[in-house]
Amino acid sequence: MSKEFSRTQRVAQQLQKELAVILQREIKDPRIGMATISSVDVSRDMGYAKVYVTFLTVGEQTAEDSLEALREMAPYIRSLLGKQIRLRVTPELNFIFDKSLTEGMRISNLVTKAVRDDEDRRGNSPREEDEE
Repeated sequence: MSKEFSRTQRVAQQLQKELAVILQREIKDPRIGMATISSVDVSRDMGYAKVYVTFLTVGEQTAEDSLEALREMAPYIRSLLGKQIRLRVTPELNFIFDKSLTEGMRISNLVTKAVRDDEDRRGNSPREEDEE
C-alpha cells in the first residue's frame, strides 16, 4: 500500500502553517507588511526549505524590500519555528518571491485582450450581440 503523502510533504505543510502564524503574530517589521506563504518545498534530508511568499505592498513598499527584510530575519524566524515544530533539525529557510500569482494575472489579461481584439476584428462587440 503506497503512502498518500510522503514525510517531506507533511513536514512542508506543517512548516507552511507554522510560518504563516509566525509572520502574522510574531514579526512586527513594517518593511514586510502583509506576507502570504504560498508553498514550502523541503529537501529530502529536511535540512533546507524553500519558502515561496507573496506580498501585499502598500505605498512605496516593494516586494524586493519585503523579501530582503524576510531574508535578514530568517535566522530569527528559524529559531521561532524550531520552538513550534519538533524536528531533529529545523530546516534552513530560503525565502523566494512567488511569481505565479503575478504571472497568472498577466496571462489572464493577455487572454482577455486577445478575445477583445478578436471580437473587434470581427466587427461585432458583445454589446451588439446582446441587443439582437
